[in-house]
Order: sequence, then C-alpha cells, then structure tokens
Amino acid sequence: MRGDAVKALFRDIHKTLSNPRLSWNLFRQVPHTLRGNEFTRRVAFRGDESSCTRHDGEVSSGEVSSGEVSNPLEAFFDSHTEGRGIWKWGHYFDIYHRHFSKFIGREVHVLEVGVYSGGSLEMWKHYFGKDCHVYGVDIEEACKVYENDWAKILIGDQADRELWKRIKTDNPRIDILIDDGGHRPEQQIVTLEEMLPHLHPGGVYLCEDVEGDLHQFSSYVQGIAACLNHLGDNPTEDSDASQFQATVHSIHLYPFVVVIEKTEAPVTQFLDKKRGTEWRPFRIYDE
Repeated sequence: MRGDAVKALFRDIHKTLSNPRLSWNLFRQVPHTLRGNEFTRRVAFRGDESSCTRHDGEVSSGEVSSGEVSNPLEAFFDSHTEGRGIWKWGHYFDIYHRHFSKFIGREVHVLEVGVYSGGSLEMWKHYFGKDCHVYGVDIEEACKVYENDWAKILIGDQADRELWKRIKTDNPRIDILIDDGGHRPEQQIVTLEEMLPHLHPGGVYLCEDVEGDLHQFSSYVQGIAACLNHLGDNPTEDSDASQFQATVHSIHLYPFVVVIEKTEAPVTQFLDKKRGTEWRPFRIYDE
C-alpha cells in the first residue's frame, strides 16, 4: 500500500506541474498553510473554564440545562450493552445528530462503509425510523450475515472504483454516506470522489477517523474547501456559481471528522447585495 501511495503522490505532482497556473496557485498557498499550522501550535486558546467537556462527549463539570434534549444516537449507544458491537469516538454522536437529524422520520437511504460487527447498522435504523434503508459496504465477505429486509450488505474494496460504479447503478439514491471503512487516505479519497457527486440533493457525506496532524486526506479536503471560495472575474458584481459551488452547500471540519453537505437545489449565482444610502466618510484614492 505504501508503494501505491508514493506512486499516486508522484502522479498528482506530475499533473499539477503540467498545469503552470494551477501549480503556481498551489505553491503560493504553501507558506500560508504552514503559517496556519504553526499558529495552532504556538498560540494558547482560551476557553470557558466553567464547563469542561470530556473527549467522550460528556460534560465533566458545569450544569446541563433542564430543557436540553438528550442525543438519541448517544442514548442508543449508551444503552447498547449487549449484542452487535458499535465502536465510535464519544464526540461523534453530536456531529451525527447535528447533520443527520433532518432525515429523522423521512425516507432516507444510508450507506455506511465499514460494517465490522454490524451494531451501527442497527443504530442508524433505530435513529431514522421505519422508512430508513441501510446499505453496508465491507471488504469482508462474512459481513453478509448482517443482511436482512432493511439492510443490504455490499462486499468489496472501497478503493476500487468499479465497486462504486456498480453500487451507483444498483442504488440510484443515497442520502447519507458514512465512511468508517479502511481509514487509508487513498480509500477515503476514492470514496469521496465516486460518491459525493452521486449523493441526493441535500445529502450528507461524513468521513470518520481522519486522524493525525499530516493526514493526506485532510490535505485533500483543504484543497476541496478552497474551491468553495471561487469568485468571478469581477469581484464587485454578482458571481456565477461554479459547478462545485452549485451542488456543495458547506464543508465542516471536526476533530477526526469531515462533513460535506450538498445543496437542496442547485445554486446558480451568489448575489452581492447592498442596502442604505450612506457609505463612507472618506475618499478612495484609486476611484
């Protein structure tokens, strides 16, 4: 796998260098990327010391509001003391609920890469309700044992683009994709490239376990995120949306997690609006 990763790296470098404008823009960003990385290491960030949140998602000090509703995913997990295993970082449940709650009670098609012990398939079905259709993708043939009338198990390597072509043909609608599979950057990149365009409008892509300061998939996502800021040639006028901006609503980064939400309907243009009659009490000399 290491040899394949090195080959992929040199292939990407070759592609970049063959496009002078692209390579210049990318290399120009390197100092800023390094500067931002260094900033996070040398600056002490202050927080509210009255409440300390543990990495398992629990609040270790401070009071919880009496009106706060518990997270149904976390409640299911905490009560799941027997049966098929579920293995998650504790803070994932708040992320899930923030981005997935809009699908509760609706017809929703959920695909999770990485079936493992099968417990999370039950968790998604319980969370979304009777109209939830679950698809599990795993490289282990034995995971077929978890297939039933509401869960379909698909066997294959997530780094294999042919697998995703078959999945897209057989399953034209996917609303949520959760990548908890092999966790290797190339696997994550292939899965994103093949399935993000396929997700239904308003769909959510979530990749778990993006762990490490210099994770290659994290760097890949930074490149994607930069494209959300595309602006037309004239910055003083309305800007036509790029193909990417037309279908991608937002990108969210959390500890170990990347979330990409798609637009409910295609965006064609970003409007640069103004209101008011009084603007500035000073002169702009280049006007």
